[in-house]
Amino acid sequence: MAETATRAPRWLSDDEQRAWRAYLQATRLLAEHLEAQLQRDSGMPHAYYEILVTLSETPERRLRMSELAERTRSSRSRLSHAVARLEEAGWVQRANCAEDRRGAFAELTDDGFAALVEAAPGHVEAVRTHLIDQLTPEQVSQLQAISEAVLAGLERAGVDTGCPMGSNS
Repeated sequence: MAETATRAPRWLSDDEQRAWRAYLQATRLLAEHLEAQLQRDSGMPHAYYEILVTLSETPERRLRMSELAERTRSSRSRLSHAVARLEEAGWVQRANCAEDRRGAFAELTDDGFAALVEAAPGHVEAVRTHLIDQLTPEQVSQLQAISEAVLAGLERAGVDTGCPMGSNS
């Protein structure tokens, strides 16, 4: 901490500043649009969609709550609240862990899978329309490489990357 205070700021160049601001505005607007689309068309926030997707991609459509929190990059308390809401909707159910009494599993129900199947086409179309279709195939590859480099740098710096979105959209 003291090292940062004694070092002169490394200001962004004009080009870097424009890139940063464009990135910030684009990611905020895209996230807001995708959130609104899912709420409007499927009645669920993006965080709930991410939980359903993650569970749908696992064997037996179930994961320990701790692993689900990690995979969805969510805090355990936020995940617990979300799973409670998904339980109320009948889309997820909790099951006790036989090996560890303190542990619990989240399981995607058939109704939850059906809700995901219904929500996915509209969400994927929104991602395609507002992100993928705006880029060339080369830019899509560059976006992946850039995003992975930023994530790796954050992880190396010890930044908690556990909030709020996962890798699937």
